Amino acid sequence: MPSVAMAKILFWELLGAKSQPRKTEPDLVMDDPDKVAAYTKAGRVDGVMAPVYLHHCAHISEVICPGDRVIDLACGPATQLAMVAQFHPSCQFTGVDLSEQMLGRAEAHVADLGLVNVDFVRSDISKLQAFEDNSVDAVYSTVALHHLPDVVALKRTFSEVARVLKPGGGVYLVDFGHLKSQQTIDYFAYQYADRQAELFTLDYLYSLEAAFGKNDFESAVAESLSEYAKLYSSFLVPYNVAIKSERRAEFDPELKQKLVKLRSALPACHKRDISDLVFSFAMSGMRTKLL
Repeated sequence: MPSVAMAKILFWELLGAKSQPRKTEPDLVMDDPDKVAAYTKAGRVDGVMAPVYLHHCAHISEVICPGDRVIDLACGPATQLAMVAQFHPSCQFTGVDLSEQMLGRAEAHVADLGLVNVDFVRSDISKLQAFEDNSVDAVYSTVALHHLPDVVALKRTFSEVARVLKPGGGVYLVDFGHLKSQQTIDYFAYQYADRQAELFTLDYLYSLEAAFGKNDFESAVAESLSEYAKLYSSFLVPYNVAIKSERRAEFDPELKQKLVKLRSALPACHKRDISDLVFSFAMSGMRTKLL
């Protein structure tokens, strides 16, 4: 992020007007074919979300171990899920999503890649009836919790995560944090408007407006997940909030080499994005050895 932009954001967030209220998304379940297509395109290998998924892949890889059974909550078109599953072939992954359109895209993507360690369940992520108590080794979710309608549903989701996890299980849950200023929200939403579909830009805007506050995450973690994970937020401004377990996996130099190679292949603008993410979370104490 350019320094001038950072200065503006700090001014808007730290010295600006009273915080904007959270706005629930117009569509809590993304089933519109055009919106699904725009979201999917933005998240694929050359899309604007590529550096975000790479960053999260590194952190997810630190909380899962060989042979684990892993759940991806609100997996969407399985971009993140497929990336992680490719790097961890001994693990069994289940993607959970409520959107039939998204699951259709997800199943096709996994089939195209020839992955045999992934399956899917259509379900509300706050009601994981398909999974028994203490039956899962790790749970993760990337940039999806804002789809939940309210804090009650957020807390219920975290409670379900705690229920299905085995003792000592791994957690990585990351999403946007609620920003104070509408100017900051608009800046991030339209930052790459010239590189992405208008529908994706609007969805990004609605997602930022629907983000839960850091205090909401703190309360939900305290009620259900404090024994599994710690909460982190991006430096100075809580644009991103993450709940991450202590590293469970042994350091894998071969995996690091693969992830660093992917990072080095990103275009310059995406390299800057992932550097910002790494730095911002590292300043708050959440680091990865894999990037």
